[in-house]
Amino acid sequence: MRYKYSIIDHPLIFRQPSGTSRGILREKGSMFIVTYVDAMLRGIGEVSTIAGLSPEVDLDIAELVRRHMRGDRSVYAPAVQFGIEMWQRSLTHDEPMIFHRSSWSQGTRGIPINGLIWMGQKRDMLRQIKDKLDRGFTCIKLKIGAISFEEEIDLIKNIRDEYPPSEIEIRVDANGAFTSQEAMDKLLRLYPLGIHSIEQPIRAGQWEDMAQLCDSTPIDIALDEELIGIDQRSEKERLLEVINPQFIIVKPSLLGGWEASEDWINLAGQRNIGWWVTSALESNVGLQAIASWVATLDTTMPQGLGTGGLFVNNIEAPLYIQNAELWYNPNKSWDFSIIADKSNAL
Repeated sequence: MRYKYSIIDHPLIFRQPSGTSRGILREKGSMFIVTYVDAMLRGIGEVSTIAGLSPEVDLDIAELVRRHMRGDRSVYAPAVQFGIEMWQRSLTHDEPMIFHRSSWSQGTRGIPINGLIWMGQKRDMLRQIKDKLDRGFTCIKLKIGAISFEEEIDLIKNIRDEYPPSEIEIRVDANGAFTSQEAMDKLLRLYPLGIHSIEQPIRAGQWEDMAQLCDSTPIDIALDEELIGIDQRSEKERLLEVINPQFIIVKPSLLGGWEASEDWINLAGQRNIGWWVTSALESNVGLQAIASWVATLDTTMPQGLGTGGLFVNNIEAPLYIQNAELWYNPNKSWDFSIIADKSNAL
């Protein structure tokens, strides 16, 4: 059966401006591909883009969706690919928000997640850290590179004064903030603080420099932005073989969906490279789609999920965090009223 669809533009607005090494985020792009049958939601997918990261962010997203739906994939658009893959899978289930079935989607187990600490003033970051630790998180991820490195070192020392590595795992994400020349010195400064791993210490595209870092680093390195824009399997293999990182970060909205993400995971596994999955500022729809898929994978590592509370205009969902795990309650309903009046917008 061929289903009709609508495209709804619904930019997500942050509750508080959120800092990264690339600047301050106040809102981000989000579109929904939706199908209604007899006034009931039958299928939904989210096209989630981030300025400066998503390859298609400056293009006409709605037109790209229509082109991809017609089979024209001449323009590489990973967020569009994932949105359509999500929509198609939603249509196959009696319950459109059950993208993958597992004990998680049945509400009987949670997915361990890390607590994300956004960049900001030192006092604000300390407040975020205390909140996460008070809520029982044993793995926290700090975005670094927006304030001075000395202040960031001091922040981590404050954590380590109270919590040794055996109690709290600390991941840091540089988002490419270091130069190739300074990266090793900074890794050596971080090493005594018991850091689990660092994501993307230098900007993407410097394969030889990244390979040298990964070969001699005192801290495990995880590739993140490095994977974006690489679509061909041969190029994926070449990147992993040249750089040989300790980990890769898998973000379906930036890599082209579940199938493309599983390809990265399989290629990494063949080379003894670890991985974990991270959402990329999707609404609760995208978060649900990613989490339901993660629950089917063979991993017990804390995942980078749980960003749904960042936005003032998110879709209300039966997702919740308990004991540092992301849970889903199948007995509660979704509320799509915030986008219902836009269903014929595009």
